[in-house]
Amino acid sequence: MPSKKKVITPILEKYYKCPKFSTLNSNEEKVTLADFTDNWLVLYFYPKDMTSGCTTEAIDFQNQAKKFSSVHCQIVGVSKDSCVSHQKFATKENLKFTLLSDTEGKMCEAFSVWKEKSMYGKKYMGIERSTFLINPEGFIVAEWRKVKVTNHVDEVFKILKQLQ
Repeated sequence: MPSKKKVITPILEKYYKCPKFSTLNSNEEKVTLADFTDNWLVLYFYPKDMTSGCTTEAIDFQNQAKKFSSVHCQIVGVSKDSCVSHQKFATKENLKFTLLSDTEGKMCEAFSVWKEKSMYGKKYMGIERSTFLINPEGFIVAEWRKVKVTNHVDEVFKILKQLQ
């Protein structure tokens, strides 16, 4: 008898208010949650600029940015890298969406993405690759934790369309 694979949906049964934030973008301009009012928002957290997985994810979002924009959804990436690092990353990869610098880790803590990780048996703290879909009223309506980069952007767009 074939086993039934449990399908896990990122759509939350109960929506919750998005944590407020205030931080700098790659141009060292202050950005807050209020800047995205009346739009859908994909807020994704990634470990580090210019690493292979993070670059692939950013390019995937950039390649589909027009699709997201066409349904009134903005894309924002967040890591603990500096504004200067974000600027270099955005320039190198031709990223047109906003990158936020969370050097103090306040956003990472607020979204519970700062986690203990392990590589080659060594434990360390780092960002767990995660994505949050926020509706125009400021509620988190879907979330993805421990994201695998392959096909992730397609899945986010599919859920966005489903929720609209």
